[in-house]
Amino acid sequence: MPTFGDYISLNVSIDDDHVATIEMDNGELNYFDIDMLRSMADCFEALDEEKHCRALLLTSTGRAFSAGGNFQAGGRGAKGMAKKGEGHLYDEAVRLFSNKKPIVAAVNGAAIGGGLGLTLVPDFRVACPEARFAANFTRLGFHPGFGLTYTLPQLVGQQHANDMFYTGRRVKAEEALQMGLVDRVVAKQDLLKEAHAFAKELAISAPLAIVSLRETLRAGLPEKVRAATQRELSQQNWQFKTEDFKEGIAATAERRLPRFTGQ
Repeated sequence: MPTFGDYISLNVSIDDDHVATIEMDNGELNYFDIDMLRSMADCFEALDEEKHCRALLLTSTGRAFSAGGNFQAGGRGAKGMAKKGEGHLYDEAVRLFSNKKPIVAAVNGAAIGGGLGLTLVPDFRVACPEARFAANFTRLGFHPGFGLTYTLPQLVGQQHANDMFYTGRRVKAEEALQMGLVDRVVAKQDLLKEAHAFAKELAISAPLAIVSLRETLRAGLPEKVRAATQRELSQQNWQFKTEDFKEGIAATAERRLPRFTGQ
């Protein structure tokens, strides 16, 4: 398949079925930062203008779909979510929700924290049994982000979202299917094939009709995600300075239960 563009930590190609495959390629856990999300948003916008592309397939290399932002690795963590004069990575997340063409995600492994948020950018999700989903923010000592406080309840209902937010537990693929978090579960060896077939189904339909229908169905979504991220960020900014945040990160690194003190 011919490659498309040159993007940070992304492999992008378009095939004869009018499906563009965007593969995150940033190590085994596919952590992201503002540069990677900006690159992805740039890619989505470019594909919106590419007539040969009618549907997108978002997947990843490595053993995780995305473990979100890496809070243990200096520049990718709490301090690295924004660059001076360049805004915040949540600004780039809003851009991702603003693209025009339908997206199918092939979730090949864990989608944790912001990685879970990233799976909710696409219209559909195909997962393998090895996939895991978690909104683990409170276990790390801070407020959920990436617009999840809006997007997750919209997809799975408020009560399922509350369960995931308050507990931070990992949801397996079959449970995710039952709650509507994913649309299909297939064997890992068939994941890309099945997700591509799904995207191809979308690409077969009339492209102008699909784009206009998607615009109708997702009307106001970027604005609602932006409002959610503004609230989320306002809470995260002060919670990143707490002892609970330090403890949550330390406990995760040491693979133990956190001992929070409310400070």
